[in-house]
Amino acid sequence: MSKVLARRGRWSAYKLVMMQAAVAGGASILFFAVWGVQFGYSALAGGSIAVLPNFVFATLAFSHTGASSAAKVIKTFYWGEAVKLLLTIAMFSFVFINLKVAFMPLFVCYVLTLIVHWTAPLYFKQS
Repeated sequence: MSKVLARRGRWSAYKLVMMQAAVAGGASILFFAVWGVQFGYSALAGGSIAVLPNFVFATLAFSHTGASSAAKVIKTFYWGEAVKLLLTIAMFSFVFINLKVAFMPLFVCYVLTLIVHWTAPLYFKQS
């Protein structure tokens, strides 16, 4: 039963990550079409900075579940959040140091992707 719950939670998290990726991709295409290659590339970088750490978190956080492994569940959620934060910092650092990006589309796409995460309860109905 606990594996079923873990699988259900992981699938819900992955659906959210897929929605974030769709918003990031759409915003990147819009920036590319309206303002050009550098803006589209920058928006894609911003969306990636939001999506990839959330994917890693979903994978780590939902690896254990059940009452018998409550300590493992809490530990994996904390571990997943720590890795997500460090990965976000590392990705921002990499982008700012190594890539020539436009800041406005990078942050707009990053924030749009985070808004999808914050508004997730509106999209997913739990039964």
